[in-house]
Amino acid sequence: MLNNEETPDRVFHAVADPTRRAIVERLTRGPASVSELAGPLPMSLPAVVQHLQVLEAAGLVRSEKAGRVRTCRLEPAGLRTAEDWLRRQRTAWESRLDRLGDVLTETAHDPDENDEGALS
Repeated sequence: MLNNEETPDRVFHAVADPTRRAIVERLTRGPASVSELAGPLPMSLPAVVQHLQVLEAAGLVRSEKAGRVRTCRLEPAGLRTAEDWLRRQRTAWESRLDRLGDVLTETAHDPDENDEGALS
């Protein structure tokens, strides 16, 4: 069970940083070289490479080297890991809120007899 939780942790850690989110957003438009990804970012190329390493370790990005050019692309399975975790949390909370709503509805429509006596 611990291994299943490590992957979402890495994904959430990776996308917690605004620079890494910007890289992921750029890659949604298609593959890009490291230089293309670094272009609009206010940091050195080695710093961008470090961010890419975090994204790769989280399973969000995959890169391939052809000659001197390293091309990165989004890895949808990594995003699905976070999406699945969020879906499970949403489903659990929706179920709890539905049960709470049922209890509140029952309480509103079925007042306790002692309360009725106090009002008379």
